[in-house]
Amino acid sequence: MVISKTILLPFQINRADTIWARFKGRLGYKGQLVNKGLLLTPCNSLRMFFIRHPIDVIFLNKSNRVLKTMSYRRPWRVVPPVKNAYSTLILPLGTVKKEKIRVDDTLQLNFHENS
Repeated sequence: MVISKTILLPFQINRADTIWARFKGRLGYKGQLVNKGLLLTPCNSLRMFFIRHPIDVIFLNKSNRVLKTMSYRRPWRVVPPVKNAYSTLILPLGTVKKEKIRVDDTLQLNFHENS
């Protein structure tokens, strides 16, 4: 039996919670994500057009409970809407595995002050 847990991610998260910020989304990062993440809210799907590097993706409900994890999402892919997802968390490649994030875990997010 797997027990759900609360996980504090070890890096800063930027929040994209306006229409423009969500539109710009991941395009603002020229290189691979390193020691930072991006939370798109509200957002229950993902279009990875013009993204140059693979990423990990987590879909969360309003309480930051993990509904779905996706490791190694390659550029130019589309992820259809995830039922009951309120936000999409984009993370550096390998974070899901390294932090052992699973469905039903709850994430504590450390938001960047200027986001």
